[in-house]
Amino acid sequence: MVAANANTSTAFQRCHPKTAQWEGGWSNHKDDPGGPTMGGVTQPVFDEFNDRHGRPRRPVAAITRLEAERLFFEQFWLKAGCDRLFPGVDLATYDAAVNSGVSRGRKWLLASLDPANDHAKTVKNICSKRLGFVQTLKIWQTFGKGWSNRIADIEATGVAWALAAMSASDKARVVTALRDEQDSARKIAANQTKGAATSGVSGTGAGAGLTVDPAHIDQAAAWLLGGLMVAGLLLGGYLLVRVIINRQRAHAYDRAAESAVLTGAV
Repeated sequence: MVAANANTSTAFQRCHPKTAQWEGGWSNHKDDPGGPTMGGVTQPVFDEFNDRHGRPRRPVAAITRLEAERLFFEQFWLKAGCDRLFPGVDLATYDAAVNSGVSRGRKWLLASLDPANDHAKTVKNICSKRLGFVQTLKIWQTFGKGWSNRIADIEATGVAWALAAMSASDKARVVTALRDEQDSARKIAANQTKGAATSGVSGTGAGAGLTVDPAHIDQAAAWLLGGLMVAGLLLGGYLLVRVIINRQRAHAYDRAAESAVLTGAV
């Protein structure tokens, strides 16, 4: 297989489309400290890229696909050392580096390595640490639901790739393992739903003392992800947020398993 962009690598070309999908197109959200952004590239980063390559500066909105790929390859993929990583682990590390910075991506990788070289566990560890970090950010109330959905997708895809690389001759084992992860996440979410419904939401602000109807658990969880997580929620609120996160993980593992079944490989 030949990489589509000669300035990158085959492994990068496998991982980057998944990250690019989450980075999206043009954005200039008032709460995003990055400011005007095209496909995940901010104007200052694009200026530095053009300066380094001896090119005139241009508006980031004009960046081409090949320029963006080369920038991500140089600025994130190579600096995070992703070309030396196991399949799946490379995706988890790369996406974390793009979303939260190369230094954090590397730190989470090094703190997540499974001692038994179970690369699927390493992927899950990276994503768990990453999720814990973004939940501490002030802008979690604005971007939290999207971040947690992205991390769930990266986790499931990375685990699928790692399992496939570790069990190349046993595709059925890969699908079974992905279904097990899906089932586990669904059961955890169900238990957390019961816990949240019985405990209610007790915290400061408008959500204090709220008792949640199980029939409306999704709306309540989405509401909390969007605003009250930073208001000092206690047990009920915490469980509601975990409900939606684990449902996102279950959906992501379902998609990964379906992909493995349809393609015969992951």
